[in-house]
This record gives sequence, structure tokens and C-alpha cells, in this order.
Amino acid sequence: MSEILYSQQNEKPTSGVAVRRLAYSDLPAVIAVERRSFPTPWSLAMFVLELSKPSGICLAASEGDDLLGYVICSRYDQVWHLMNIAVAPDHRRRGVAWSLMTRLVEEARGVLPFTLEVRVSNRKAIDMYERFGFRSAGVRPRYYHDNGEDALIMWLD
Repeated sequence: MSEILYSQQNEKPTSGVAVRRLAYSDLPAVIAVERRSFPTPWSLAMFVLELSKPSGICLAASEGDDLLGYVICSRYDQVWHLMNIAVAPDHRRRGVAWSLMTRLVEEARGVLPFTLEVRVSNRKAIDMYERFGFRSAGVRPRYYHDNGEDALIMWLD
């Protein structure tokens, strides 16, 4: 499956990037990426909570000792909810998010669908999700508290 998904992407995965389980020891680097990526970053407590859930999938992409990005996904009954994904600004457009998404889908074993919310203004993320196979299923009005922006709801079956 990875080979098929990679061929659909514009950016090839960076050689030397390893995708592995996110560890508590990664959290200082995660917080640094989070703060550089989002206007309302998650708190340390939010990451700790997600890491402590046995049913979730939390992954890190790294190159050597450098954390390049991460994805946080929670399982809710009959669906996987992609909660958070970010790549360090200086490593974007190199296939890091694609590598994280590919590994996430592999680890989930294709049993349940995925859903996510994304800012309607985040065209780059929406384009990547669409290339990955996600489809729009509606809008959550005023979903984002920082500016009242709508969220696009997307699904991958």
C-alpha cells in the first residue's frame, strides 16, 4: 500500500526519515513544532493525555535525533479521528506528513474509517488529504476558537 500511496504524492519521502511511535521523551520537540505550526497550539497536558490512551496511535517522524513531525490519532468507537498532525516548518513539502499518514493507515489496519477537521483556509493540508483519499463531508461552522473560522470535515473510508 505504501508504494501506491507514495506514487500519488507530489513530494517524495525524504530518505533517512524514520516513522516510529511517539514517546513522552519527544514532547519537548513536539511542543516546539506545535508552537511554530498553529495559532492556538496544544498544551503539554493535551499531548500527555493523547499519549496515555491505549487505543490511540501517536507517531513521530525523525531524522537522526531531530523530530521532524508527528501525528496524533484517537479511536472513538467505530472511527479513527485524526486529532493533530504537524511538520516542522523547515521540513515541509518533503513528504514527512505523507510518511506519517501512510504509517498511520498501516497501523490502523484499514478496519475503521478516518475523520478529521481542517481549517477551510488551509489549502495545502486539504490538498494533501485529498491526494491521500480523504473526501469532504461538510463544514463545522466557527469551529476554531481563535478566529471563528469554519472547519472542513473530511473522511477516508
